Amino acid sequence: MSALWSRLYEIKPNFFPEGPNFLVPNVELIDRPKFQVTYHNIDKMDSQLSSATDFEYLEMQIGRAYSMYAGKVSHEKCKPDAFLQMIKNFPLTRVSHEKDVRHLEFEFVTQVVQYEIGGVLEVLPSQNPAAVDSFMHRCNLDPESFITIHPRELENHHLDNNVNTLEVPIKLRTFVELTMDVASASPRRYFFEVMSFFATAEHEKERLQYFASPEGRDDLYQYNQKERRTVLEVLEDFPSVQMPFEWLVQLVPPLKKRAFSISSSPLAHPDQVHLTVDVVSWTTPFKRKRRGLCSTWLASLSPEQRIYIPVWFHKGLLPPPPPSLPLILVGPGTGCAPFRGFVEERAAQSLSCSIAPVILFFGCRNEENDFLYRDFWLSHSQNDGVLSEAKGGGFYAAFSRDQPQKVYVQHKMQEQSQRIWNLLREGAAIYVAGSSTKMPSDVMLAFEEIMSKESEAPRESAARWLRSLEKAGKYHVEAWS
Repeated sequence: MSALWSRLYEIKPNFFPEGPNFLVPNVELIDRPKFQVTYHNIDKMDSQLSSATDFEYLEMQIGRAYSMYAGKVSHEKCKPDAFLQMIKNFPLTRVSHEKDVRHLEFEFVTQVVQYEIGGVLEVLPSQNPAAVDSFMHRCNLDPESFITIHPRELENHHLDNNVNTLEVPIKLRTFVELTMDVASASPRRYFFEVMSFFATAEHEKERLQYFASPEGRDDLYQYNQKERRTVLEVLEDFPSVQMPFEWLVQLVPPLKKRAFSISSSPLAHPDQVHLTVDVVSWTTPFKRKRRGLCSTWLASLSPEQRIYIPVWFHKGLLPPPPPSLPLILVGPGTGCAPFRGFVEERAAQSLSCSIAPVILFFGCRNEENDFLYRDFWLSHSQNDGVLSEAKGGGFYAAFSRDQPQKVYVQHKMQEQSQRIWNLLREGAAIYVAGSSTKMPSDVMLAFEEIMSKESEAPRESAARWLRSLEKAGKYHVEAWS
């Protein structure tokens, strides 16, 4: 802003009669928060909530919190599509392995949602109660107080009947638990700028102003993003700051739903949903251990707890194929998750109709450590199973670290180039899922090489054919970071 004022002063000095360097009081440099919080005196729970079942109560609380936080009228997607309870939780990797991948099974406790294979399940994670308590204590908030929240632009406008849900108070602690990510996500730069206005210790104010300045951008990145500092950690590092709750509502990152590929078929498990969850963990540059909020929480659950898990269903990037369509599936690591559902679906369909061949390429580091769903794949590749050669199918696994030279799925694809080519000539569709690093492009290059080699055509022709498959909806990729 100072640079802008100086430049404007050069262009036209009478913009600033007193010169471009005059001081503006801090209070005039910060706007009002976008949300207004109203506190209510409530002695007892309303009758609507007191008569509700546990999951109905949670559903109403989520609906209220979401509608307030969005500052919009309530709509259906504020409420979960369903509630699930865990019935199985077991590891797919060896305990000594560096990665912890879990197979999780859930059953519906509310209405059954008719999902499709290749779909996505969004889960609202539960935050650590101790972290929420620490946040409440640090910010001098009363967790038992009842609040309503609405955007400030509505404060002088008549609220119509469609926003009645905004008028129903919610406990402050419940609102924080369901909507504000206090101990997982990192705050943005503006959080530090606003903090500087409420810092009473001079050295903290100077540090926060520096972080919020263009000059402090790199140091802020090292302190905040690289270390994945949480809102609670940042607030604890600057103890003189007392931010009003309205500002916290606006600036604390929202508690986001986490998306997982569904790894089951509703034909095989009509009342269940299965997930394959990689428990996220990493070490920061300063050797601090970090864990993913949702994956760690899900992995910690046991069926005996009977926890209600709010979920939303969505279509994924892998459309369910008809049983008559031949399939070439490539799913290294947890990329195999949706294809477990595909194979289950084909197996169920085979009981009532004829099915087209399916070949699957899987990859991992070690056969002994992280061969996900080993028994499942092998059982379906034998005894006339969906992946058996007797059915025109095949299962091929690449173990990249079990020999001196690394072997990936694309190498196994090259070994089966004739089979791939034959299926493509029969009109097969290609599905690729897994890491978004180099894998999807390496797999596409392998298909190019196979097509060029088997058809004895130039690579350019093979590349054009792959692009035509994409346009025709026969080459699908679902990749994640």
